[in-house]
Amino acid sequence: LYGPVGTGKTHTAKRFCLDFKKYASESDRAVDWDVVNCRQRMGDDAVLLRLIQHFDAHFPERGFSIAEKMETLRRHLEKHRLHFIVILDEVDALLKKSGADLIYSFARIAEETVASKGNISMILISQRPNALEYMDRAALSTFRRSNVVEFPKYDRGELRDIVSGRVQLGMHPGTVDEDLVDLIADIASEFGDARYAIELLEKAGMLADEENLEEVAPEHVRGAKAHVHPTDVQERLGLLDVPKKLVLLAIARKSRKKAYITMGDAEESYAVVCEEYDEKPRAHTQFWKYVRDLDALGLVDTKLSGEGVVGKTTLISLPEIPAKVLSDNLERSLKSR
Repeated sequence: LYGPVGTGKTHTAKRFCLDFKKYASESDRAVDWDVVNCRQRMGDDAVLLRLIQHFDAHFPERGFSIAEKMETLRRHLEKHRLHFIVILDEVDALLKKSGADLIYSFARIAEETVASKGNISMILISQRPNALEYMDRAALSTFRRSNVVEFPKYDRGELRDIVSGRVQLGMHPGTVDEDLVDLIADIASEFGDARYAIELLEKAGMLADEENLEEVAPEHVRGAKAHVHPTDVQERLGLLDVPKKLVLLAIARKSRKKAYITMGDAEESYAVVCEEYDEKPRAHTQFWKYVRDLDALGLVDTKLSGEGVVGKTTLISLPEIPAKVLSDNLERSLKSR
């Protein structure tokens, strides 16, 4: 499943699994499912641990290899004679960091295991239509290209219906005028993001509450727009530790006047940032790993330089949030640590 933020990919996958589990139970078939956000669980080891802990909440975080964890998961499936559906959300983060080995291993379980003894299926979710391109040929061969579903952006009318429905579910009658529903739909339609529209409604209601008003006003919606960013960037920033925040701040500062910066530019800025925050700069190899992790999170984009740059170097850019906004956000976060 692929499409922009806020188009319902994860919700649809969960809804399918709930319905399928109910349908299977009517035929006395054991079906269960779990969802792993691959941006929050970075790497094969972390994803496997999350899935094993679905069956054994006390399974230790350390002490087992990936192969041992895979075998443990297989035994749980056979023990429960279970068809297990794994939703890998933001799968491109996993593919960028670790490749497709884990996905290929899951597919091999499905091929080699007798269905009556347990099985595994996958639903992959990405914002990018080309996520499958990160897979090697062996892993790619386990997927049918026809089983790809696009989730396009919502249009204004659809967003209006969604906001109107949330008003009925979550707001007191008479507190939100129809014109405000239109205003929120107009603002969110630029991005086609239902999550953004719902967050605008929520924040506007909170602003009205803070003023002890019984109705939400247009100014509250405008105020909400200033507070709510139409992406999940804030959530991703919350996943960063201090060393990665310092690297991202260095990149953001250097990117204010440039579309692309070199790895050398970034490291030069990083040294200044570390001195400012009284932190010891990491070596080049560790710095490069941090940049790769930021790329996997979608906070930066990286590519090899082409013509016009002497020698081969990595170019870094900011794909979503403006450099100044990102810098200000990170500076506030680092000061409050």
